[in-house]
Amino acid sequence: MRIGVPKEIKTNENRVALVPAGCEALVADGHTVLIEKGAGEGSGFPDELYVKAGGTIAPDADATWKDADMILKVKEPIKVEWPRMKPGQTIFTYFHFAADEVLTKAHLDSGATCIAYETVQLPNGELPLLTPMSEVAGRMAVQEGAKYLEKLHGGRGVLLGGVPGVPPGKVVILGGGVVGTNAAKMAAGLGAQVTILDLSLERLRYLSDVMPANVTLVYSNRFTILEQIATADLVVGAVLVTGAKAPRLVRREDLKTMQPGAVIVDVAIDQGGCIETIHATTHDNPVYTIDGIIHYGVANMPGGVPRTSTLALTNATFPYVMQLAKKGWKKALRENEALAKGLNVVDKKVVYKAVADAFGMPFTDAETYLKA
Repeated sequence: MRIGVPKEIKTNENRVALVPAGCEALVADGHTVLIEKGAGEGSGFPDELYVKAGGTIAPDADATWKDADMILKVKEPIKVEWPRMKPGQTIFTYFHFAADEVLTKAHLDSGATCIAYETVQLPNGELPLLTPMSEVAGRMAVQEGAKYLEKLHGGRGVLLGGVPGVPPGKVVILGGGVVGTNAAKMAAGLGAQVTILDLSLERLRYLSDVMPANVTLVYSNRFTILEQIATADLVVGAVLVTGAKAPRLVRREDLKTMQPGAVIVDVAIDQGGCIETIHATTHDNPVYTIDGIIHYGVANMPGGVPRTSTLALTNATFPYVMQLAKKGWKKALRENEALAKGLNVVDKKVVYKAVADAFGMPFTDAETYLKA
């Protein structure tokens, strides 16, 4: 199989979808790997390492995409990349289709087979390819939130950990999944007063057993959300509905109940965000203020720490990449139920129900394409 690895071109996105060790393994298995010139440099992997691993350096994006049977990426192809997609080509990356109808339609029109990292799902419900980036984003949410709480950046001037004689800041986390848990670990480690809200009593009981004493667990509903955000210094949006648009938990009018200079970091922005007033921002221009509340909506947070993020991501994705390369997408998906759940678009049809439901599009069962 010919595998193409383009350079990521989303603003300040420095991750890469394949490291030299993965390139070496694919070449040893008989595949051809095309790496766009400079694709790995942002993560600390220069072209010469890929050449030593047996890869071929393509001079530009067009050459990388042109003859590839499968494209490996980190982020969804953006508008300038859409003309490069072609019928029958497999694209394996984060798509987050349910948050963007235009993106979804572009991929439908391309005729490409789109397998999404974020919907690959194990039988126990775990999302193995979303987990590593959720871990990074959850930890970064507190790091970035703490920075924008500084008066220099327009925040309340609160130190999350406090000092002797001065109480710590309060961090409210909406969602107790992977993002929320990692955000809570970081905030609690700094010494903040942390509250996690979640709808699952089972999850709250688990977190009660593993979280330190400065983390409070609260069942999530409209009343408790309003109660908690009113005294929060930092609110972290950490809600996920697999493959679907995130529910809006904090409304525009709710901002007036919050403390001026408080910060919201909405990690759910990839799926549309769980704060009504959030919109996607970039690492170049990460924040804006509405009603005195600082909003941070960077849609590729892990791209800010690409060395860590690339290694964490490729550790998780590479076993699936090998299966797709060795068997082709149909056989690989037939033989791996978790990977089959990653199939979102094929043959110009939506085959992931949450995406179809998000835009009222026709839905085709993926089994139509996976039958022997």
